[in-house]
Amino acid sequence: MAAMASTFFSRTTPTVPRRAIANSVPNFALSKSLLNAKRQNSIIVSAIRDDDNYKSFSFELPDDGSNSLKKLLDSFFVVCTSVALSACLFVADVDSASAFVVTTPRKLQTDELATVRLFQENTPSVVYITNLAAKQDAFTLDVLEVPQGSGSGFIWDAQGHVVTNYHVIRGSSYLKVTLADQSTYDAKVVGFDQDKDVAVLRIDAPKDKLRPIPIGISADLLVGQKVYAIGNPFGLDHTLTTGVISGLRREISSAATGRPIQDVIQTDAAINPGNSGGPLLDSSGNLIGINTAIYSPSGASSGVGFSIPVDTVGGIVDQLVRFGKVTRPILGIKFAPDQSVEQLGVSGVLVLDAPPNGPAGKAGLQSTKRDAYGRLILGDVITSINGKKVSNGSDLYRILDQCKVGDKITVEVLRGDHLEKIPVFLEPKPDES
Repeated sequence: MAAMASTFFSRTTPTVPRRAIANSVPNFALSKSLLNAKRQNSIIVSAIRDDDNYKSFSFELPDDGSNSLKKLLDSFFVVCTSVALSACLFVADVDSASAFVVTTPRKLQTDELATVRLFQENTPSVVYITNLAAKQDAFTLDVLEVPQGSGSGFIWDAQGHVVTNYHVIRGSSYLKVTLADQSTYDAKVVGFDQDKDVAVLRIDAPKDKLRPIPIGISADLLVGQKVYAIGNPFGLDHTLTTGVISGLRREISSAATGRPIQDVIQTDAAINPGNSGGPLLDSSGNLIGINTAIYSPSGASSGVGFSIPVDTVGGIVDQLVRFGKVTRPILGIKFAPDQSVEQLGVSGVLVLDAPPNGPAGKAGLQSTKRDAYGRLILGDVITSINGKKVSNGSDLYRILDQCKVGDKITVEVLRGDHLEKIPVFLEPKPDES
């Protein structure tokens, strides 16, 4: 009978651990032995209910005790046991798979958890910017809004100011900003700085949807530390790329004016088209730069990306928010390309033109000109400002960036074969006064 019962159960019920059955049957349990007693010609079968009370039933056997009746009894025991186990499985209110399959929860390493948390906490601060241009249809003469570019940006403060690159919004008629929850708002340009490729927009969104990004510092960055870039490359939804700082104090040219931008951060975190204007974060999730450019012959990421440091961006954004413009001092000159000066065997900045109404012209700096016979007479060559050596145009811009409008500087120039020191009062650009 034992062999017979074993064969019967192997075909009808799965083999499960005893603990799995016990945990999955809250209201019904079998007794340890279906056959509690066999007294003479009577059989008593009992079961335990959920209130720990026994419920029994019995039946009488004929007196002949024939073999056929014994076989019938054995079959009856098998059927009763099968019915009882089946009832246990059907009565239990559990998922059939969960009773037999043990799943292992996904385990992440500590650094993975930190990266996931950084992305989840900072994604609501990153926005998607669409640049729309108004164009007139040639046949219907209807004015249409045609997308001509896109990029990323991030929320600067709770007043709805959004920071991005100037080249992302250049030439736009309309701008739309899409938040992380896919809500879209019309954006207005607060101001921009073409020389540093920074622009500030403003959206009228509910304050509960505005998540300003944490502002860090870039003065203490080190080559090799981890960085994270969040943006919308190729128009995709929020994307995270990781890398390290590959270099510091790099210099690139502004996409709008060609003026050099100093102290730029170089990183190998993938920065693709659409990432422009997005944030570069440190391992604490703080903003350390704006992703602005890549070096790539193909146009895609080649492992060399550049970000404008947040220390530079902070001062620009504050001026744009307060005044709508950046008041940057100028010397008021036009100077020759660095290659031309090198061919002359001179180290410095050659003054080509110093208009008389500009700071340099008022101070008496001389321009390059020709005499009555057409011979070229070189103007002043600026060799230093405030005692800081000037070897090329980048040095000149770097020094002026550290000055303010109204500052008095001492310009040392090479005039002919002798050096002269000339005091100059810096002024703002004519269109900013």
